[in-house]
Amino acid sequence: MQTIYIVEDDSNILEIETYALAGSGFSVKGFEKAQPFYDALEKDLPDLVLLDIMLPDEDGIVVLRKLRAMPETRDLPVILVTAKTTEIDTVKGLDSGADDYISKPFGILELTSRVKAVLRRSGRNLVQEKLELGKIVLEPDRRRCIVDGKETELTYKEYELLSAFLLNVGIVMKRDVLMERIWGIDFEGESRTLDSHIKSLRKKLGEEGSHIQTVRNVGYLAK
Repeated sequence: MQTIYIVEDDSNILEIETYALAGSGFSVKGFEKAQPFYDALEKDLPDLVLLDIMLPDEDGIVVLRKLRAMPETRDLPVILVTAKTTEIDTVKGLDSGADDYISKPFGILELTSRVKAVLRRSGRNLVQEKLELGKIVLEPDRRRCIVDGKETELTYKEYELLSAFLLNVGIVMKRDVLMERIWGIDFEGESRTLDSHIKSLRKKLGEEGSHIQTVRNVGYLAK
């Protein structure tokens, strides 16, 4: 499984980015300051970095330039994330070695698509492992769902929900985060849309649907 480091000081945005990328099959680690990020790099290198420009302890452009100056991280894919939208900021980031540039606010689908595109361009392998829980098996590379040895047909939303659950087994997933992850950050529908999809998913999973549990007034938990 590929690892992505997110350096973002806004905890709400960091949470959304983490759930979105984890739901797309990535291992994610978040950092709200540059120094903990540097410390993590000394132990393990990620496959890609999402780097916010406006950090509390160090400018993101400076962080990027340091990454490009070190032999170990010179070729590490980096996507800059920022609220700045002027042309000079874009040019400055790209000239400093960024592989791509995304401005806030952005949609979840745009974020995951850009991450996958940069990884493809960098030549890094995107093959995902099988995801399993009980008698449920997901094959991300073929988008197949197998329950108790039999292939089960799921809609796009149902598959994305199940994938998010299997990538976060034992973690309570909040309702608003699931809605943002599956329907996009600008989704304005009522929460019963999520509930109806969960109900349909459980029905298709049969007895295995019991792995998806409701956490009252919070969200859902897979265990």
